[in-house]
Amino acid sequence: MNKLPEHFRLNLNGVADPRSIVQGKNYRFTVLTSQMLRMEYSEDGIFEDRPTQVVWNRNFTVPEFTVNDRPDCLEIDTEYFHLVYDKKEFGPNHLYIDVKYAFTNYGGRWYYGRTEYGDPPRKHNLKGTARTLDRCDGDRYLGSNLLEQIDQSLRVDLGFGLCDTSGRTFFEDGNSSTIDEDGWLHPRKKGCIDTYFLGYGRDYFKAIHDFYMLSGPIPMLPKYALGNWWSRYWKYTEESYKELLTDFEKRNIPFSVVIMDMDWHLVDIPTRFGRGWTGYTWNKEYFPDPERFLNWLHEHNYRVALNLHPADGVRAFEEQYPEMAKALGVNPESEYPVRFDFTNIEFVRAYFDYLHHPHEEQGVDFWWMDWQQGNISAVEGLDPLWMLNHYHHYDLRRDGKRGIMASRYGGLGSHRYPIGFSGDVHTTWESIQYQPYFTATAANVGYTWWSHDIGGFMKGIKDNELYIRWLQLGVFSPINRLHSCNNSFVSKVPWNYPSPYCEIAEETLRLRHRLLPYVYTMNYQCHNDMVPVVVPVYYYYPMDMGSYRYRNEYFFGDQLLVQPMVHPTDKETGRTAEQTWIPKGIWTDVYDGKIYHGGEKGRDKVITRPIDRQGVLAKAGAIVPMADIRGCEKDISNPQTLEIYVFPGGSNTYVLYEDEGDGFAYEKGVWLKTTISLDWKETSAVLNICPEGDFSVIPDRRKYVVHFRGFKDVEVASASEGYERSYDKAARTLTLTFEGADPERELSVELQGDLLCDNSDLQERAFALLNGFQGSVNMKDSIFQCIKNGSSEKEMLGSILAFDPPESWKQVLTEMITG
Repeated sequence: MNKLPEHFRLNLNGVADPRSIVQGKNYRFTVLTSQMLRMEYSEDGIFEDRPTQVVWNRNFTVPEFTVNDRPDCLEIDTEYFHLVYDKKEFGPNHLYIDVKYAFTNYGGRWYYGRTEYGDPPRKHNLKGTARTLDRCDGDRYLGSNLLEQIDQSLRVDLGFGLCDTSGRTFFEDGNSSTIDEDGWLHPRKKGCIDTYFLGYGRDYFKAIHDFYMLSGPIPMLPKYALGNWWSRYWKYTEESYKELLTDFEKRNIPFSVVIMDMDWHLVDIPTRFGRGWTGYTWNKEYFPDPERFLNWLHEHNYRVALNLHPADGVRAFEEQYPEMAKALGVNPESEYPVRFDFTNIEFVRAYFDYLHHPHEEQGVDFWWMDWQQGNISAVEGLDPLWMLNHYHHYDLRRDGKRGIMASRYGGLGSHRYPIGFSGDVHTTWESIQYQPYFTATAANVGYTWWSHDIGGFMKGIKDNELYIRWLQLGVFSPINRLHSCNNSFVSKVPWNYPSPYCEIAEETLRLRHRLLPYVYTMNYQCHNDMVPVVVPVYYYYPMDMGSYRYRNEYFFGDQLLVQPMVHPTDKETGRTAEQTWIPKGIWTDVYDGKIYHGGEKGRDKVITRPIDRQGVLAKAGAIVPMADIRGCEKDISNPQTLEIYVFPGGSNTYVLYEDEGDGFAYEKGVWLKTTISLDWKETSAVLNICPEGDFSVIPDRRKYVVHFRGFKDVEVASASEGYERSYDKAARTLTLTFEGADPERELSVELQGDLLCDNSDLQERAFALLNGFQGSVNMKDSIFQCIKNGSSEKEMLGSILAFDPPESWKQVLTEMITG
């Protein structure tokens, strides 16, 4: 049988509408949108209509465009670009495109193949992502050999992205293989040009949205993937792993995914078979009854993934060797290895049938593809990593589950195979300082589900603060996957750290599971609306130069702005300081309700946070749904008690999405959408909650707890049902609890009064802050007198600065006074 199974057949459409095509003897242009153009050149005049590894759909709605076709010149004009081509072989002297609505003085014209600013040109490009961060310390690649470790100039190359401040960019598709109707790949004919031009100006969201339309959307992840992951390169046994997870449960620390690194299989093998990195046979010394262990994990609400290093094929010591050898025509008695070859259909079929499906029948939920053997295969230009990612994803979907795996980035189009595994990084401050930028920038090639070794994997240092700051970054990252090496002094369990770090770590991990309603809605928005889950700030403010200035700042979903704390805490103030840009308007700290003002154009500001808080601001009118997980920390099902955090400053509508969490019933309408809207006025605010859809996906009772954070303790003018009320002055939060019962009910509440919190309690907060500072008590007293006696922010700050306090004090005090 020289065909793949049916579940690898994809319904792809590589043929464009003929009305969008402009064609000559050796060239073909396809106007896909008014901002996206396909350009092909072929000496034999034969062009490609099959889908490729990168491009799955060319059947777009035909946009408006005009053509001026003369014997020696072709012009194509749309609303956004103008192409000029002299009908010769593509080159910078023969083809150029002008982008309308110029964004740079000199960069608005794109010349085909021009390399003045590098190859490809990078002067204005916002970059993309990299295959891996293995062996990196920050953006420095330390390498695997001595010469690479000595060379301090080796840096991570993020490549060429699909977003560009000049308003235009491109990508080449001439080298990617084509996909036939059976789902198998074939090399492209050599020498053909197949280039896609993108002229989206600075509408980065639309550029990525249309790339997803072209390349295929990001699939829905199962809900369990969005909780906390536990992973460690460690020789666990069945008993030791169960003991560890039981300790987590006793402490109410939630995890939804557990990873088993390579020691799940036989590693110490006879030397005649080589190394033990590749393996498919359970180590029965450690796991005498694998199915029993996997059942225990599922009974305790964990999903499990096994580590894979498939490059060494299948050798004679494996339990699966006789079947694999027979399927691939190898004499089992010879003990010749079954060579790994993902360009061979028969190998691919046997690989899944004998090596993976039996494990999945035992209870393995998905796989961690730890491919580290480069991009060479038996077919020139075909990357084994891409093949593994693609076929594993669709194989897992064969029984109605959503496809998921953890693997490294395999190039454009890899967004279709979440989740990214970024590799083994050093445990240093430099590493955490690079990861936020790396994660957000990947949106520029549509790759949004990166997971990192939270806490760092190897080498480096043990630092209590670094551990906490990395966990906090993980909570506000696409995936929160803790991982570490087999060094006995490297462990990510919270109780390996002293108080208060242990307690902060535990609460941080709980926060991730509390955020699941918000993160799962991000998951749906990503799939349905075709928007990355994490984006740089410049996606929302592309014309504001401040949005490009601080590269670690990003949006987590569409409600929260994150400036992660990635530097050590100042010993005098007990706070970490980060330079950031506050966009225009009102922003609210999600932890204590402090109000920040970005003004009319946004402004640069230093924000500071104590060790137990991350730098997260909610936009004006933000609505953030969360789960009350007390007493059910490991339960990731849709919550009975839904907490809704509402922030001041503007009107907003948010749609919470819930479904069964796995499978594809949502495609048939088995989902619930709850529209939560805030109508904001200067002296009143009305919140409405309106659920609609299939109520079978949520509990038969639903309690709402609404937290108005950043609000004063104002009057509740009206409510559609009875409630309990409380006010937390420290968190500036008014809480209304609606016990309710019927999950189908609508809820409405109106607040009246002077709603927005101000600095009226400045003296009280200033005293508490100064009291915690380490340093001169006389200076603290003098500063407090300035705050007590000052009549304006300007007067207070002027008086304080006259005492010349330490720079860290200035930062904290300025933030507290000015917001």
